[in-house]
Amino acid sequence: MPEETLGSRRGQLAIFYLVSIALALGLFAAIAWMGEAWFVTPDAPLAPRTDGQMHGQLNTLLHVLLALAVVIVTARTLGALFKFLQQPPVIGEVLGGIMLGPSLLGYFAPGAYLYILPPAAAPFLGVISQLGVILYMFVVGLELDLKVLRSSGHATLAISHASIIAPFLLGAGLALMIYESFAPDGVAFTPFALFLGVSMSITAFPVLARILSDRRIQRTRMGIIALTCAAVDDVTAWCLLAFVVSVTQATLGAAFMTLLLTLVYIAAMFIVVRPLVVRVVPLLEKVDRVSEGGLAIIFVALLLSALATELIGIHAIFGAFLLGAITPHDSRVAHDVTNRLEDLVRVMFLPAFFAFTGMRTQISLLSGLDHWLICLAIIGVATLGKFGGTFLAARLAGLQTRDASALGILMNTRGLVELIVLNIGFDLGIITPTLFTMLVVMALVTTFMTTPILHAITRKHPWATEPAGANAGAVA
Repeated sequence: MPEETLGSRRGQLAIFYLVSIALALGLFAAIAWMGEAWFVTPDAPLAPRTDGQMHGQLNTLLHVLLALAVVIVTARTLGALFKFLQQPPVIGEVLGGIMLGPSLLGYFAPGAYLYILPPAAAPFLGVISQLGVILYMFVVGLELDLKVLRSSGHATLAISHASIIAPFLLGAGLALMIYESFAPDGVAFTPFALFLGVSMSITAFPVLARILSDRRIQRTRMGIIALTCAAVDDVTAWCLLAFVVSVTQATLGAAFMTLLLTLVYIAAMFIVVRPLVVRVVPLLEKVDRVSEGGLAIIFVALLLSALATELIGIHAIFGAFLLGAITPHDSRVAHDVTNRLEDLVRVMFLPAFFAFTGMRTQISLLSGLDHWLICLAIIGVATLGKFGGTFLAARLAGLQTRDASALGILMNTRGLVELIVLNIGFDLGIITPTLFTMLVVMALVTTFMTTPILHAITRKHPWATEPAGANAGAVA
């Protein structure tokens, strides 16, 4: 229709619009009047309890939306600040999560803290954050080159287990010194020592992956070795944690069952699932872009893999990571899914994870010179064990001193995964609130020291941008 015709009919359209609105209002008023005249309204309200539940759900939703907005703004602001200071933005995002928790905001402004992050919103934020970590670990797995892993697998396994054995034994030895003062009443020495050893052995796989990704070295030869060591480290640590829980609950068979099921799951993923994935990927690549149906298949497989590891008793993130790892990393499917997920996960889901874990952390309990001296001793033991075990094993595997040192520093990253483990121990009653706080401080210090020391070690000799396939066998 010509433009002048539309202009000439604007008056008629306006009259039609007004008449339509008036007619609709009049007809509804007539229908309402007839309904009120024909039907008797019940004296009792229909469902007052349902109204209250709906109001509570709406109120919780408002708080969750507000919390997500505040978390994203805080994470982006501190991330940009740390990036300006030539530090990985992930450190600022972790710090932002702690700041929004009871350690800072809840301590100085409890009213604002309870309004922004009320207890009713915590379960919803927990689900969102865990889902975000699962998706992120899947993306990390998609970027992993298994060809490099096959050429350095034996060394990686040895380095990873050495990075567990040394801090575990040092942590158990430290338990001899602090058991009488910091073990809860009724807790035997063995579960206390086991848990303290496990808490020293943790490497924060998600945080380490973010550090490597932010520095754009996650696909280098050493970056892949660090990621693989951290993955093996955390799987082993979760199995050890399951063993500690079994000892505490007097069910030793559960720990061995977890280890057995984990081995069966890994074998099934490589023997059964990987060949199937290799056959399905070319079918999904017949179109220019992965379709919605293709994405549905990928996400169902992702959720089932994560569900399997969660049921086994390790953690859902390892199921997501392993499914990504067995997917051909150089395929168009891997690149397409990565590009469509990465920004959303980084901007919204991971900051929610940091904030949710920060809600479970309280640092204000630590007081007194004696407590701080013991806290420093815990930090020293944890760092010496993690760095020393990794460094010695890496040198024996053939890595240069500089690379072995950098790997030791990376494996000393504990982060918020450590806080989750500490909360499990606290819920089981294995550690006291004071020792819980000391271990939280240890986790934060060992995480924050990673970036500057890693930068100092690799500044003059940065890791190559692309993995060197010919040199990957040097650490086999």
